[in-house]
Amino acid sequence: MASPQDPWLVNPFLEHLEWERNLSRSTLTCYRREVLRAAAFFSNELDVAAPASVLPQSVRSFLAHLHGLGLGARSIERALAALRTYFRFLVAEDLLRSNPAESVSRPHRARATPPIVPLDFIETLVENCPDEPTGYRDRCIIEFLYGSGLRVGELVALDLVDLQTTTRLVRVKGKGRKERIVPYGRCAAAALESYLPARATWRQGSDRGHDALFVNQRGGRLSDRSVRRFLDAAVGRCSDALSIHPHALRHAFATHLLEAGMDLRAIQELLGHASLASTQIYTSVDLAHLMRVHRSAHPRSRRD
Repeated sequence: MASPQDPWLVNPFLEHLEWERNLSRSTLTCYRREVLRAAAFFSNELDVAAPASVLPQSVRSFLAHLHGLGLGARSIERALAALRTYFRFLVAEDLLRSNPAESVSRPHRARATPPIVPLDFIETLVENCPDEPTGYRDRCIIEFLYGSGLRVGELVALDLVDLQTTTRLVRVKGKGRKERIVPYGRCAAAALESYLPARATWRQGSDRGHDALFVNQRGGRLSDRSVRRFLDAAVGRCSDALSIHPHALRHAFATHLLEAGMDLRAIQELLGHASLASTQIYTSVDLAHLMRVHRSAHPRSRRD
């Protein structure tokens, strides 16, 4: 399987990820970058010429190298995860006896969660969108990010056909190309009704090969960066001291549902998380809230 042009078998590994695991193009790019960077380190710094010669201490040396370059724990953990997947593939193909990255410990990092955006600020954010076509679109974007808990990448990938307006449902293409159906509320529906005429105007005469839901004034699909820019402008109209990443609206969506009593597994489905552990990270609530809920709900905590 190996060749002089590809001694580290990167191309077969990527083909496996694309065709058998159905991973997205951006994920494939990340895996390719991490494996090639590791292979270059093993070859140039450790004089290791092939995967079969990589040892657990080789992997540890590579992670220490990344740390020396100033990479954070999250980036180092991502590199280790990529190597584990890569060597696991080689073991499955009977090209290695064991996975040298499997026994290497992950770097310790504190799990940081974005600040919870208060509901009243989200309402202010929506109300301050100008009454003009771009304002209608930005209001609709905020309503879908917060009202349906979409990732920004999922939001900009939406097409018009993904909407089911009569039932207020939207089909979302999530990570790993997995699809899920997510409801959207009355406020999002109203914002959509205001935005769609502007979208139709911008799409007139456009010969672009897509039917994107959220478009710019030239009819092209919005990018992640554009959404970030619009949100910065919306926040700036409400507060000079606050900065909100689009993901904070998704976090607020999950947290507010949890505080309202929704089951954690239902929130997991709405967010499109593969594991409940991911949902618990996004929906962490402060200790004071947990204490209030416990005291009001638990039969041995209530006062008669």
